Amino acid sequence: MAGLRERKKEETRIALSWATVRLAVEHGLDNVRIEDIAAAVGVSPRTFNNYFASKAEAIAARHFDRARLIAAELRDRPASEPLWTAIGNAVLSRFALGSSGDGARTDEWAAGIKLMVAEPAVQGETLRAGAAAEVELAAAVRDRTGAPDPYPKFVAGAVMGVINAASQHWLMADSSMSMADLLRAGITQLSAGLPTP
Repeated sequence: MAGLRERKKEETRIALSWATVRLAVEHGLDNVRIEDIAAAVGVSPRTFNNYFASKAEAIAARHFDRARLIAAELRDRPASEPLWTAIGNAVLSRFALGSSGDGARTDEWAAGIKLMVAEPAVQGETLRAGAAAEVELAAAVRDRTGAPDPYPKFVAGAVMGVINAASQHWLMADSSMSMADLLRAGITQLSAGLPTP
């Protein structure tokens, strides 16, 4: 029963986050009320406030959740895979063609990222979410390699840097490269410069 309850809570949290992204993209962040988001998901405004302190936090949750799933995927990769191969596969699994890695369409995700880049409140929350995500990823690297700090932190920071840079380039530049190609190139370059100790 507890497992079902936790799954339902996580589904509600994700639904509220995506509803916030969608409504903010459609109407502008300042024009969306908490009541609108809650109504879109079929819950009360109080439920929204149980999960998120602000609309900006709800939007930034997508960034954190993706990174958390990358860390979980890294832990699940075969032990025989070299670290950088495992990291590349974990990152690419969360950026599958046609989805954000958690069931949402790529165009919604892209519009949400553009919103994050443009809105100062969302930028601040995204930085905070990114810092928490780095901690999760560093722990997964530490578990996988047994390497002492600061190596896992260096790896996590570098990987998150590649994800952020690739996302911004893909969204803002006139690039013929897909997001997957950009990520693959970035991880390959990292692997050449940060060998496992």
